Formats: sequence, structure tokens, C-alpha cells
Amino acid sequence: MESNDDKFHEECGVFGVFGHSDAGAIATLGLHALQHRGQEAAGIVSFDGRQFYSERHIGLVGDNFTKPSVIKRLSGDRAIGHNRYATTGGAGLRNVQPLFAEFAGGGFAVAHNGNLTNAHTLKRELQLRGSIFQSTSDTEVIIHLIATSEKGPLVDRIVDSLNQIEGAYSLVALSRKKMIGCRDPLGVRPLVLGDLDGAYVLASETCALDIIGARFVREIDPGEMVVITDGGIESLRPFEAAKSRFCIFEHVYFARPDSIIEGTSVYDVRKRIGMELAIESPAEADIVVPVPDSGTPGAIGYAEQSGLRFDLGIIRNHYVGRTFIQPSDSIRHMGVKLKHNANSSVLKGRRVVLVDDSIVRGTTSSKIVQMVRDAGASEIHMRIASPPTRSPCYYGVDTPEKSKLLASRMTVEEMANYIKVDSLAFLTLDGLYRAVGQEQRNMEQPQFCDACFTSDYPTFLTDKENERASSQIATLVGAS
Repeated sequence: MESNDDKFHEECGVFGVFGHSDAGAIATLGLHALQHRGQEAAGIVSFDGRQFYSERHIGLVGDNFTKPSVIKRLSGDRAIGHNRYATTGGAGLRNVQPLFAEFAGGGFAVAHNGNLTNAHTLKRELQLRGSIFQSTSDTEVIIHLIATSEKGPLVDRIVDSLNQIEGAYSLVALSRKKMIGCRDPLGVRPLVLGDLDGAYVLASETCALDIIGARFVREIDPGEMVVITDGGIESLRPFEAAKSRFCIFEHVYFARPDSIIEGTSVYDVRKRIGMELAIESPAEADIVVPVPDSGTPGAIGYAEQSGLRFDLGIIRNHYVGRTFIQPSDSIRHMGVKLKHNANSSVLKGRRVVLVDDSIVRGTTSSKIVQMVRDAGASEIHMRIASPPTRSPCYYGVDTPEKSKLLASRMTVEEMANYIKVDSLAFLTLDGLYRAVGQEQRNMEQPQFCDACFTSDYPTFLTDKENERASSQIATLVGAS
């Protein structure tokens, strides 16, 4: 995350529909519901029984896919789509998914949510064997592995390819005869199956089913591959069984509050997170104020548990997007006020519990605290609805390097002084686990991926280790 934005960026959203006459329009609606998972770019690939059609655009779904002419070009009864926020590969149209390729057996498109932790290593090997890459996205590695696989049928080649990769992935793919959905063996990233009047739907979250009126069928299991054809759906278990390590930050921040993940309402979990926070870290205060919008459910839970009044002391401007004009240097100090403004009639003279979902770099937190202070709050007690974020994510969430994470280089007391609050407290790791329905974290076999809090990464980090080794060698050579 190299921008000045001080929030984790969503890791991407995928969607697929098979067997519906308006597949292109349905995919557009699904991506619109998943817009929160990536706002940089969006793409859809459809197939009408004769040829594939592709629309890929920089920007929001609503800005690019709602024109009748665009939907008309996405003809066919099957389509897959993708919302992107760049975690690998950088910006640019060539990296917008779904990526499409012509194999010997016909066209193939794939859209991927997650991150491959050995993508660079595999890419070098493929290039040495003659592969020519058209993008810098790790998703293209999957396409080249499939293209060069010596297995026969397409599904076997996909399995062969996925057996070579590390990291996290939920993907949807489209060939001439099949739509395929798959989750990595640890199930780090979400993927659900729905039914729309007999048409099969795959989506990152259930909110994408709601918008099109589809019925939720079930979650795709970790390590499961579903193959959808005109003849129906087949479930395969081609990967070695492993204990699920679903990303716990989906519960904290990434998923939309109205989605259901792992059988639980995201909104209800976030309220329970706030209640746990109130139990663990009470404050002598007058009101509880969320940092909108992600802090709102937690603040409601905190207020309910503590008996304090909930109020909107900060108002968010919902019409500031990524395309908003960049301020000149002379007004850059306005910063956070482009998105948030203090409601002084609520804050003045009051002791405030300020609830947010996380602290990343701390820069935005500092500005929000100062804004609340300037609006007349007599005390500010900040409560964070997750544990301190001390480590970067390598599984598809765009996070700063470790040295730029405030909690990796400061104690909680030092962080409180840095953002200038009267007190600061984070939810404990066990408190977070209780909120998601677990008694506590299993230290030997954690129930979730919580590496951003614990540095306990559930897969190999081959590219990172190779990078570290190369750096050490360069240092030794330079010193000799």
C-alpha cells in the first residue's frame, strides 16, 4: 500500500454465472455488490457458445459497465468477472482481470482473489522454458502453468497447475464448456455457490447473491473444486486435506457487513467484537463514536455492552472516490476532511470513546483524533476492534511493509502518545476469536489465518525467502 491512504485495501472480488441468458448483466450486478473488495478496475468475460467477449476497464463498475452498449457486447449465457485492487503487478489495463488466453483446446479466462507466494519463482522458471508474459499479475502464472501442463483434460491441467502454487486463492475460470470454481486447501479466501432460477452462481460473498436474487446454496469448501457444465455441477477434492485457515480479517473489515461468511453474519460478528472490546477495555466516557464506516458495527456493540450512548460524532462524505481531484500542496493539509468531518454538536465538551477497526500507519488515526479534539471533545479514548497489526499480509491484502506498520515499532503506550489520545486499547487475539465463535485461539493449530497479528504464516513464503536470501548474498558480496 504505497498510497497515502491509511487503511488496508480489499484484496479483490470474483463472480461467475453459468446458464443465464443475461449473464453479462448479472455479472455486472454481482461485481457492483462486490465493489468494496476492489475499486481500481473491473472486468468481465462472457461466452455465447461460439466466441468469448471481454470488457476490462480501469475504475468503478458503475462508471464502466452500466451502459447498454457494454452489456450488449457481453453476450452469452455464462460469464465471469473480477474487481481489482492491485496487490501484485501494479496498475494498468494489462493487469485487469479476468485474464484470457487461447489454449490449443480453446479459449480460457480466469479471475483470481488472493496472492501466490511463489509467483515470482514460478514465473522465472516458466520464462526460462519459453513462456512470454503479457502482464505482471501473479494470476498469469496460473494460465502459463495450465498451458504448459502435460496432463490431458483441462480440469487435470488446472489441478496440476494449482498443485505447484503456494499462497491463497479463490478463483473462477471459464472455458468453452465449463465454469470452474476453486479455493486453496487452507480456504484463506472466501467463495460461495448460489442458484439463480437454475443458473449456477459463484461469488466471493453472499451479498453478491442478494443483489441478483439468487439463493445461497453453500460455501465452496477449502481445497474443493466445482466444475459446472450444461449437465450440472461436479465437486472434486483434488488437493491434500488441510485444516482451514480462513482469513480472520474478513470478519473484522474486508467482507461487507450484510454478508454471511462461515455461517455467521458479518455484522453480528462485528457487533460482538465491539462488545468484547468493551468488556476488555472499558472507559469512563460519555459517548461512543465510530470512525465510519468500518468502525460502526463495533461501536454499536461497544455502546450496547458498556451502556454508553452511541452517536455519530464523525460524518463521512460518501461521494469521495479514487477519481477525486488530487489536492494541491497548499490544501493537502485538509487530508482526512475530504472523507470525514467532525460533528461538533455531538462532540463538544464530551468524553469520547472513538472506535475504529484497525491502526495501520497511524497517520489517519492522528488526523481523526485531532479533528475530534478540535471539535471540542474533552477526552478521547480510542478503542481498536482488532489486535495490533504487526506484520504484512502476503495472501492478497495490500499492506505496508513491516517497518511502516505502527504497531511493529511502538508499544501501545507509545502509539497512544503518537496519535495523541488519552488512552488506547486494542482487542486481544483471544477476544477476537471469542467474537467469531471460538473459545480461544488454538496455539498449535490456529482456526484462522491471523498472520497480520501474529506473524504465523500458514504457507511457505518462497518468494519472500528467496528475496531475503538474495539480499543477504548481496550484502556479503558488497562487504567482501
